[in-house]
Amino acid sequence: MAPRASWKGYLRLSLVSCPVRLYPATSSSERITFNQLHKDTHNRINMKPVDPELGLVERSDLVKGYEYEDKKYIVIDEADLESVRIESNHTMNIEAFVDEGSVDVIYQDAPYYLAPDGAMAEETFIVLREALRRSGKLAIARLVLSSRERVIAIGPRETGMFVCTLRNPNEVRGTAEYFGNIPVGSPEPEMLQLAEALIQQKTTTFDPKNYEDRYEIALMQMIREKLKGHKPIIAAPPDRGNVINLMDALKASLSQAKPPAKSKSKTEPAAEPAAKSAAAKPAAAKKTTTQKKA
Repeated sequence: MAPRASWKGYLRLSLVSCPVRLYPATSSSERITFNQLHKDTHNRINMKPVDPELGLVERSDLVKGYEYEDKKYIVIDEADLESVRIESNHTMNIEAFVDEGSVDVIYQDAPYYLAPDGAMAEETFIVLREALRRSGKLAIARLVLSSRERVIAIGPRETGMFVCTLRNPNEVRGTAEYFGNIPVGSPEPEMLQLAEALIQQKTTTFDPKNYEDRYEIALMQMIREKLKGHKPIIAAPPDRGNVINLMDALKASLSQAKPPAKSKSKTEPAAEPAAKSAAAKPAAAKKTTTQKKA
């Protein structure tokens, strides 16, 4: 079954336009989620809309409202929303091009995939994709998603393109409140060299498959144990060690000469029995602590 597009419209550069479809690039369907149950009956709780005067009401009786003053609302219906039509409702009009590395990561929000809408659109789509790839640029455009215009970055990805929505500057907090009291400092050269050597030692190629959600895996293991009627295995807290001297910690970390750590894959064998695992944890935790203190 073909994935459902979350947006359909046109990608346009000057007088050149191409029908396209936009698809979410991520999914949360595999995440563990919980439902609210009553503590005695274990029945799932239904969240129903309540009016302070009328009590329970039907969802079909709900309308959208904008609070323009305290507890004063103006009702907005679908016809009102339909009347707010701007170009980016149906067209990604490319306004500018920027270098690939110039979009600050803190402004990057949700990722999407962009594909041509039909065979007739493929030639134009491919030309635009390859022009972006060869130039090393990202296209900047605007797009209306969820009743809100978003600035987006568009770039080539494999045989298609990706779209990343960008946060509005007023959504990003300034750093002064958080970094203002941190001294610039002038590290001791030897300690700085040790830290740089430690970074070099642990440098690798990033592969997201090596960093699975270990909490989610442990959570599912706990759920399976409860389904079997077993008590959950409580992990021993890590031994934080007693590292005080930064220089000693850096030297000890560097001397371990270990490759970058990889998170355990879901396809690997199940965890060791509780007794064996608990006995092994303090030593492993101590080594990890030294690394973190570094």
